[in-house]
Amino acid sequence: MALSKLDNLYRAVILDHSASPRHAGELTAGCVIDMNNPTCGDVIRLTIDFKDDIISDIAFGGHGCTISTASASMMTEIVLGKTKEEALALAEIFSEMVTGEENPKQEELGDAQFLAGVSKFPQRVKCSTLAWNALKKAIQTGGNAEVQERHDA
Repeated sequence: MALSKLDNLYRAVILDHSASPRHAGELTAGCVIDMNNPTCGDVIRLTIDFKDDIISDIAFGGHGCTISTASASMMTEIVLGKTKEEALALAEIFSEMVTGEENPKQEELGDAQFLAGVSKFPQRVKCSTLAWNALKKAIQTGGNAEVQERHDA
């Protein structure tokens, strides 16, 4: 496949996730994390329900740029049903990828691997990692339903 066709595919997947985000909304119960990216104004509210050690439900709301929204959509799809440990590992792989580090496990990111090109635009890294940082924070807090915090990404 020609590089331009591959680039067009990547763009199409990113635009699809941004225009029709998966798991958009808010759960009625679960851990709530609010984060924002003061650099560009992206805001996310991530709600996660954990059953034992597994992400049993997840949703996000807020507003953000195409990259931020697409990344949140992709992240929710890939971590749903994963253990906290698996989700943290995926978040680390994603962070490495968007900062230009190669990782042979990138393919585990599903559609999120299409955001690898963000590494060429350092100002967009925070946009792409906002949802993933909210996920890390939710897991670090233990998934306590009482937790509701505001953090800058």
